[in-house]
Order: sequence, then C-alpha cells, then structure tokens
Amino acid sequence: MATDERPVIYATAPLRGPGLEQLRRLGDVIEDPWISADTMRLYNDEQLAERVQATSASVVICEADQCQGALLELPLLAIASTRGDPSNVDIDGATAKGIPVLHAPGRNADGVAELAVALAFAVTRRLLPADDDVRTGEVFKDGTIPYQRFRAWELAGRTVGIVGLGAVGRAAAWRFAGLGMTVISTDPYNPDATHTLDELLAEADVVSMHAPPLPETLAMMGEAQFAAMRDGAVYLNTARAALHDLDALTAALASGKLGGAGLDHFTGEVLPTDHPLCAMDNVVLTPHIGGATYDTEANHTALIAEDLARLLAGERPVHCANPGLLDR
Repeated sequence: MATDERPVIYATAPLRGPGLEQLRRLGDVIEDPWISADTMRLYNDEQLAERVQATSASVVICEADQCQGALLELPLLAIASTRGDPSNVDIDGATAKGIPVLHAPGRNADGVAELAVALAFAVTRRLLPADDDVRTGEVFKDGTIPYQRFRAWELAGRTVGIVGLGAVGRAAAWRFAGLGMTVISTDPYNPDATHTLDELLAEADVVSMHAPPLPETLAMMGEAQFAAMRDGAVYLNTARAALHDLDALTAALASGKLGGAGLDHFTGEVLPTDHPLCAMDNVVLTPHIGGATYDTEANHTALIAEDLARLLAGERPVHCANPGLLDR
C-alpha cells in the first residue's frame, strides 16, 4: 500500500511520546482522545464515521470505539486499534472492505504486571487497613499495637503461580522472581509453562491470573479450584473478571480458606458497594487501572506509528489483525 499522499489521521485514543512525533511526520494528526472527556465517551460506528468524514481522515486510531458498520463504508487506508486484542473492530468486515487493521500487543504488559505486584504487597502486608488506622488515629486499636495486628509472611521465599504466559504473564513472572519468589506457571499454549493448573494451585502461595478471556478460560477459577488452593493462599486477578466465579471466590475468602485477594476487574467494571468483598480488609479492590499508565499510551502510539509507517511505505506491518489481506 505504498502511497505518496499525506493522510489525515483521526485519533480517539490518547497518544504521546516519540510515536506521536512519528505519526505527525506521516500525516496530519487530529487528536480527539476519549480520556479527555469528563465521562466515559465511546463513539458507535455511525458517530465515528461522522467524525471521520468531517475531518476527511483516511486513517483511524482508536481504543474502544466501535469500528464496524458505517465506519467500514468509508475509504480508509487503515484502522488502528491501540488494544492488544482489537476486539472493538469488526475484523471480518474490515477485511471484506480491504482495510488493514493494526493493533498494539503488549502495550500495557509492564503496567499490569506492576499492579499485580502492588496488589500482592497490599494484600499480604494489609497496607490499606494499616493506612486507615493511621488516618483515623487508631494506631493502637483496641489496645493492640500495629506490630501485632499487621505481622505477615514475606513474599520472598514463597511460590507464585502465573496463570497465562502471555506478554503480561511474562512481565509479571520476572518481577515476582526479582522479589525472591519461586515462579511456576500454567499455559496450555506456551511450552515454557511448568505446571498444569491443578499442580499450580496445589503449590502456589500466590496465584496471579493473566489468561485471556476465551471460551475455555471463562470461570476457570471456580469452587473446586479455590478449594484446591493452599490454605491461606492469595488470589490476584489483573486480567478479567470472567476468569473466576465471584461467588465462589467470595465464599473462599469468607471461610478463611484464602488469605486474601487483589482484584482489578469486575463484571461491567463495577462492584456494588454492599458486596461482601467491600467489607473484607484482606481484599484490595481497584477499578481496572492496570494499564492506566502514561507508558502504556507511549507504547501503543509507538507500535501503531511504526506499523503505519511500514504500511504507507508498501512494507508489511508487524502487528496486523488481518494479515491475509496483505497477501492479496
């Protein structure tokens, strides 16, 4: 798709870093990032098509807007989803219209892995209730001393089980290893994995979920799996809420079977405030912020810019969700 034309690039995803400068060298960039809105703003296909037409853009860069239907009727050179999995794009529809779909795998791997480590510390050292005691003047709550209430085992010397060895799982693995933990893993699609899921659950003091939400992984952690974990083990999920049965997890925590949990995902990304997990001080809850780093934005901008440059130069992009289209 070599072209000498300077395209208009319409971006609803936040862009930053050297990749943004490269995009500006490739074309005229119009930034309309969803994150600058006061509330969650996602365009449907008709709204997005209207904006693309108004700007005469031929390249669209988005993160979660609907790239289907009306948008695919426009004469686009490319659609770029800044997600690792471009699930917001109708890949088959784009392919039928001859539109390459670029994406950005691994863009948030380090950010999500760092949050997994942060949750592990926050849960095991009970950082949030300790912080609350200081803020509320309850350092010597009920006549006890903090050293008594907050004693814990260190992570060093413990075993962490990584479920899913994709980009995030691998990024988490070396971080946990750097803390002095023994790292084991399970992933039926990665030959480097060391254990089956059952074996991992029996050995791990901390189980950290990094599997993608696929039909075979949905609710993969249920009542039987939580029962198979070691007594007092910690469960972390910075991947997707669909990977576990929330009721089964709640029951395992309430019974004392599990020692704690750190969760960054919920169905619809909202947990009712009266949910039992909200009252447990050995559970840390965050609102889907694993990838919320400036570095994630710089990473996806660079990955998209590099592949768009290749595409415009008639070369093969590295990360294309419909590569068969390039062989036509």
